[in-house]
Amino acid sequence: MTTSTIETGRSSRKAPTVVPDRDCPLCPRLVAFREANRAREPSWHNAPVAPFGDTKARLLIVGLAPGMQGANRTGRPFTGDYAGDLLYATLIEYGFAKGTYQARPDDGLKLVDCRIANAVHCVPPQNKPLPAEINTCRQFLVANLEAMPKLRAIIALGRIAHDSVLKPLKLKASQAPFGHGAVHQAGAFRLYDSYHCSRYNTNTGVLTPDMFRKVFARVKADLD
Repeated sequence: MTTSTIETGRSSRKAPTVVPDRDCPLCPRLVAFREANRAREPSWHNAPVAPFGDTKARLLIVGLAPGMQGANRTGRPFTGDYAGDLLYATLIEYGFAKGTYQARPDDGLKLVDCRIANAVHCVPPQNKPLPAEINTCRQFLVANLEAMPKLRAIIALGRIAHDSVLKPLKLKASQAPFGHGAVHQAGAFRLYDSYHCSRYNTNTGVLTPDMFRKVFARVKADLD
């Protein structure tokens, strides 16, 4: 993948890795929250969460940020909270994962032609990152996109993930408005939108398991 297909927005300085350093200092509010969490729960991960899955995958799933009881605790995206229960069950159903999901990073679950990352790598207070934090962390999302030479499909879980992906794909918001089930073409890539698989969205009926499965069924059919 080249910068002709992914807009980096960076100078020629050394590109960042796909995950910030464990003690990344870039977002002061998130740093303070991280330090407070480490003091309260020293056995938890409490650090930026690395992407999960092979960089040779054709599918990238982009979430919002680590959940407090999920990835911030376990260190693996969508692992340990309700969102992961629905996401991993769906990935297994459509062949994008194999094994048994047991809500812990050592459960042996493997992703198949799929990788998972977040728009923001550190857990934010109230699960709500600020715009400045989203913008600051986008450099790592861009690095992740650039690290995937076979990437063809991106699923954005929620509007913030969708909006964060638009810039590196050189898409304007007016060209690719967010909507559940929407598909946007960006050169060689397709961006698929889904409401986030949070407990709130599923409890309120904003997102049903069937609605979620239909997004993955479309991706599977397009990649096949």
